[in-house]
Amino acid sequence: MSLDIRDIYGVVHKGVREVRGSILVLEPIPNVLYDEVVIVRAPDGIDRMGRVLEVSNKYVIIQVFGEESGLETASAVRFTGSTFEIPVSDDALGRIFNGRFEPIDGMGPIVSGDKRDINGYPINPRARIHPNNFIQTGISAIDGMLSLVRGQKLPIFSESGLPHNRVAAQIARQATVLGEEEEFAIVFAAMGLKNDEARFFIESFRESGAIERSVVVLNLADDPAIERLVTPRIALTIAEYLAFDLGYHVLAILTDMTNYCEALREVSAAREEVPGRGGYPGYMYSDLATIYERAGIVRGRPGSLTQMPILTMPGGDKRHPIPDLTGYITEGQIILSKDLDSRGIYPPINVLPSLSRLMRSGVGPGKTRDDHKDVSDQLYDAYSRGLKARDLARIVGEMGLSDRERMFLKFADVFERRFINQGEYENRTIDETLDLAWEVLSMLPEDELVRVKDDILKKYYYRAKAPM
Repeated sequence: MSLDIRDIYGVVHKGVREVRGSILVLEPIPNVLYDEVVIVRAPDGIDRMGRVLEVSNKYVIIQVFGEESGLETASAVRFTGSTFEIPVSDDALGRIFNGRFEPIDGMGPIVSGDKRDINGYPINPRARIHPNNFIQTGISAIDGMLSLVRGQKLPIFSESGLPHNRVAAQIARQATVLGEEEEFAIVFAAMGLKNDEARFFIESFRESGAIERSVVVLNLADDPAIERLVTPRIALTIAEYLAFDLGYHVLAILTDMTNYCEALREVSAAREEVPGRGGYPGYMYSDLATIYERAGIVRGRPGSLTQMPILTMPGGDKRHPIPDLTGYITEGQIILSKDLDSRGIYPPINVLPSLSRLMRSGVGPGKTRDDHKDVSDQLYDAYSRGLKARDLARIVGEMGLSDRERMFLKFADVFERRFINQGEYENRTIDETLDLAWEVLSMLPEDELVRVKDDILKKYYYRAKAPM
């Protein structure tokens, strides 16, 4: 099909110097804005949306969203003069969109006069309020020992083959702010998801009814990889509107951030930038920060925005650039274990290397329960001793252990089987989680509970003391 640039309204330029996959290199153009939205009409007659990545006195670089095949130097480019904005409204709740915020649920587009730039706006550090309120996920390993707090960013580090998608779906179904369920919303963004995985999430949300309080933004594996760079930003723009304009307590789940970083590396290579560590661009830290730092609580604004990014560590390496940089920016990490998964423990959360840095601000009297901090510390202490006994037993055999070591070895087994392990559709309250923790701890003698204060011990230990 021949291209007639008269079909494209606005200022049109045909100086495409080079095509590198989804990247167009144009001759220098005056008055072009960084991040400006463009419309690209290729010789095949199909319009594609794009954005300006770089402007200099030597060239203009454009990133095109959508199918790459068909792009040629004969393409025409129209500059719109505006950045990538999306309409925001509470009508987005209960809806499913693709990675460009186009509805894929058979319903019409969002109609709203209020539009927001997907890149968001920086939050003044002085306006931030320190997170200090508990979010219940219904998962004992998280609620009891790695508590999620409103306004926190707490990632899940996983590996290929582990059930991080099932854990993410369970959190999305069950997460709630105690006493304020009607004001809680989920924004779920998926990048590079396979079709069967996307079907699993959608069916899970619909069957549980969680879809009514959720906004789902899906970039599938067969969608253009470049769209993965805007998918989390679109989702967080909706999340910010629900939180800071409408007063919802919003939990944003972003999966898989590894696919996002791979798309970032792909664009960097197409731009022929000097690669940094692992071949990723040197600015990946600041780029990830523009996503993660959108979580928080803002003074004078209603609601809160909490993030749970999920990433798969290549080769299970926590020192890989993606989990390494994510760990620097976020406030802890939840690490899934192949060993626990192989033994049928679900969710396979390895609590010892995991950490929630803001947990102590969000638990305790008036928030969860007065024994929460003590019982969490005691579980860590006893479980670590049990794992040391397990490692020793692999060398000398269980019969070579002392009576005390065998007791802690048994504790580790019971802790994994009773406390960490739970059903995929089992939603435990924080009281049920803490009561279960005391049941597990009650198999240890009182003098071994060295992390629990005397008044807490007297209040809960003997009540829980019962045959295991």
